[in-house]
Amino acid sequence: MFANRYTAFIDACTLASALKRNLLLTLAEAEFFRVRWSDRVMDETEAAITGILTAKQVVDAAARGHRARRAMEEAFEDAGVSDYDMFLPSCTGLPDPRDAHVLAAALKTQAATIVTENLRDFPADIMGRLNLEAKSADHFIADTIALDPGRAVAAVRKMRDRFRRPEKTADILLLDMEAAGLTETVDILKAHVLSL
Repeated sequence: MFANRYTAFIDACTLASALKRNLLLTLAEAEFFRVRWSDRVMDETEAAITGILTAKQVVDAAARGHRARRAMEEAFEDAGVSDYDMFLPSCTGLPDPRDAHVLAAALKTQAATIVTENLRDFPADIMGRLNLEAKSADHFIADTIALDPGRAVAAVRKMRDRFRRPEKTADILLLDMEAAGLTETVDILKAHVLSL
């Protein structure tokens, strides 16, 4: 079995998107990388999922947000990181100081990458001096698929097969990815559409 020690810390803004979350966790489950998050990130994720569902007028939005969080935590029991406050002094100079907890938790886990949609909040100069990089979900997923396209496409196929309501064809999945802003990912997967 492939045991990758590459660690990615996933920010709440990325986990809030169902499709991005599914893709990232599918690739983590396939052991392309180790996924990490903090309780605070999970609190923010649960609140964001609840907000998205509430905006769609889903009646049990809070319960569904909570279930999504629990499902992630149960599937990746070792993903949670705590006691990272000692790293906060190294996390100065961010455009939004409220993001320091993300950076501190990533440092605690020795993550190589923070996967976030808020790239402006994690400037390359600050990240570089801490030996980290920030990537969008699209860039990170595309890079991950490029490592071993055959294995990655098989993992994405398994993910697609789990969709039941409604079922998704490979073409519909690619359209959904494009609508979610995963254009680099779609560009790579188009070449493998018959295997999806």
